[in-house]
Amino acid sequence: MSFTTDEVNYLIYRYLKESGYIHSAFTFGVESNISEANIDGASVPAAALLTIIQKGLQYTEAELSIAEDGSERGIEQLSLIDAVIPETLAGKRQEKVSPPSNSMVKVKPEPLVNGTVDVAHGGGNNHVDPMEVDGTLEIPESRVKVLRGHESEVFICAWNPAKDLLASGSGDSTARIWNLMEGADYGSQLVLKHCIQKVGSEVPVPSNKDVTSLDWNCSGSNLATGSYDGFARIWSTDGQLASTLGQHKGPIFALKWNKEGKYILSAGVDRTTIIWDAATGQCKQQFAFHSAPALDVDWRDNVSFASCSTDQCIHVCQLNYDKPLKTFQGHKNEVNAIKWDPSGELLASCSDDMTLKLWSMRQDRCVHDLQAHGKEIYTIKWSPTGPRTNNPNANLYLASASFDSTVRLWDVERGVCVRTLTRHTEPVYSVAFSPCGRYLASGSFDRCVLIWSIQTGQLINTYRGSGGIFEVCWNSRGDKVGASASDGTVSNLCPSSTHCSLGVRDRLQEVA
Repeated sequence: MSFTTDEVNYLIYRYLKESGYIHSAFTFGVESNISEANIDGASVPAAALLTIIQKGLQYTEAELSIAEDGSERGIEQLSLIDAVIPETLAGKRQEKVSPPSNSMVKVKPEPLVNGTVDVAHGGGNNHVDPMEVDGTLEIPESRVKVLRGHESEVFICAWNPAKDLLASGSGDSTARIWNLMEGADYGSQLVLKHCIQKVGSEVPVPSNKDVTSLDWNCSGSNLATGSYDGFARIWSTDGQLASTLGQHKGPIFALKWNKEGKYILSAGVDRTTIIWDAATGQCKQQFAFHSAPALDVDWRDNVSFASCSTDQCIHVCQLNYDKPLKTFQGHKNEVNAIKWDPSGELLASCSDDMTLKLWSMRQDRCVHDLQAHGKEIYTIKWSPTGPRTNNPNANLYLASASFDSTVRLWDVERGVCVRTLTRHTEPVYSVAFSPCGRYLASGSFDRCVLIWSIQTGQLINTYRGSGGIFEVCWNSRGDKVGASASDGTVSNLCPSSTHCSLGVRDRLQEVA
């Protein structure tokens, strides 16, 4: 038996990613040069590291259970740490031989989820019992379409703004466009293979790198994707590659179209952000203001944007300016996500320091420092309500999703948490408001998608899939929810028969 450092590093990288430590996985991948390893990630099964460790532990226990004279030795279950401490192993070998007992604890595999180890918290010691799903709230199977085709975890999904096409991006180095329009082709898929041109090869070959981000332009005519191979790509709705954008020197973590669909903004591990001309595929300007990997970007308007980083800083930049318009500092750990409110007046940020902060271009210090979550905050979303939205008379809210398994709703004007949504039992990776702003979908590694009423805070609908949920999103009418999962599935959920309304049950609950 032999193995290489690259192989060990790749299994560690996959373990970190599958366990939800996305940023740690990317950082480790860069430092260990995973992108240079000649390993086909699509062929490596989920939880591979835990599986091989488990087999090693079972072998060690089996070895200890046999005495020198060949008789069977009854031993207690061996922990992983015990198995690597020589003194402990020596002591086990010297224990008196005793007959096997029917009550002896056996080594058993970790709980399986669709044939893979449940690694949402890194193993069985942190296992949380599955969330109890109320059958009366569960979306019926007739209103669920599970889409299969990806060969690895699906990190992200997004609806086309003009029609029911759902895009998904995966660790199998593909994006896919799923046709969910009623008709003969319902459920069909287009496979967008991410290939690279290698030296000495006339034909592009699969990059074997994760598709980490994707976004539709405002008209729905083009899809942009960002990949761990360092390239951004533009695709047509029929799956044709229109442009390949190459200037980042490392993985791309985030990618967004501007509102008018003229420019694409990307953020990478190379510490830079880039504005691309979508028509030509050329770099308009590269911004090198961060001192560590850039994790997220968000447009303020068609020419200015904010970016955040593991360097704990937030920069607000503008096309054709060679210095940031504003730099916000105050977080004590890496900043995971940033989002401008619908009016472009307030910028929200969330961090591994367990805080949310609200910033204004009118001042240097944060407007509100919101502290309530007990663990890292992974993402945030603004409600599509208030000034400059289609729902101008509704209150503006900010939703936050945390590794503490909760979702919180914030009244940003007062700077207070107005609702804490607590039914998830594992880290929450995604939240999304319905287009009307009346409902919130949340997705967690407990495999559940939950749909909540903003007005009452009550749970309206539930869905339990077969893998941890990385992303949830609503279509433009608000009658479908897309969800991408760690087991390679993408789900199309229809929680109601009316557009952006969940029917009689919800209205009765709101009246009550």
